[in-house]
Amino acid sequence: MGRLPNGTAELIRTALNEDLGAGDVTGEATIPAGLQARAHIVQKEPGVIFGLDLVDEVFSQLGSGEVDRLVIEGHWHEAVPRDVALITGSARTLLAGERVALNFLGHLSGISTLTARFVDAVAGTGVRILDTRKTTPGMRELEKRAVSWGGGLNHRMGLYDAILIKENHIEIAGGVAEAVWACSEFSPGLMVEVEADSLEQVREALEVGVGRILLDNMNPAELSAAVAARDLSGGAVELEASGGINLGNVRAFAESGVDFISVGALTHSAPQLDLSMLIEPLD
Repeated sequence: MGRLPNGTAELIRTALNEDLGAGDVTGEATIPAGLQARAHIVQKEPGVIFGLDLVDEVFSQLGSGEVDRLVIEGHWHEAVPRDVALITGSARTLLAGERVALNFLGHLSGISTLTARFVDAVAGTGVRILDTRKTTPGMRELEKRAVSWGGGLNHRMGLYDAILIKENHIEIAGGVAEAVWACSEFSPGLMVEVEADSLEQVREALEVGVGRILLDNMNPAELSAAVAARDLSGGAVELEASGGINLGNVRAFAESGVDFISVGALTHSAPQLDLSMLIEPLD
């Protein structure tokens, strides 16, 4: 995973404070203060593990040992249950950090796993799977990293690093051409993408000349027509489909000939990967 994004240590500190408060009353009541133990983090369903750096940071902040990683992150693991990491330290400390560590690891691994499923579903079509800005506040960079480790592409980090002209921008600017011109003048170094929800809007965007068109809530037949219009124009405009796309229908959308499919569910609806932590007391 590399260096943790800025603010991650503070995010983890907040999560630990939220969970521990004045202390783990159950652990302190039932576990001897000096007992050492080894924790096994177990993956219980197939998927992609991502987020062990955060697990390491959780236990580092609690004063426990480093995480011994047993799997390669970003790879699909089918054979389960399996140990993915070991942590040795105070039994009390290991249990104090268990839920926070698993919350982060399960959430990010769930995003990577769902992304990998989408990527696999469109394999061979040439389509790339994109994420969106529908992320958990404060966790965008982490969640987008999870998408990339699952085989997807990051679209834009925020409103500052890419231009996406949507219906409200078009309405206020006075039309597609006016909005594109204003954005091109304001940020000449950025690619301009325009949202279109009809073939008429697609043709208008093609006439104006943009780098990419976001085809919003179109069915596969409409997407195919948009691809044909793009090809007929002779331009190199990229086409991105979005809206109403799930694992059951993504292949049909991909076979329409678009270049990208963006899926908000990768980050806002990915189920947690099923993980647990088992404690083994040491002599």
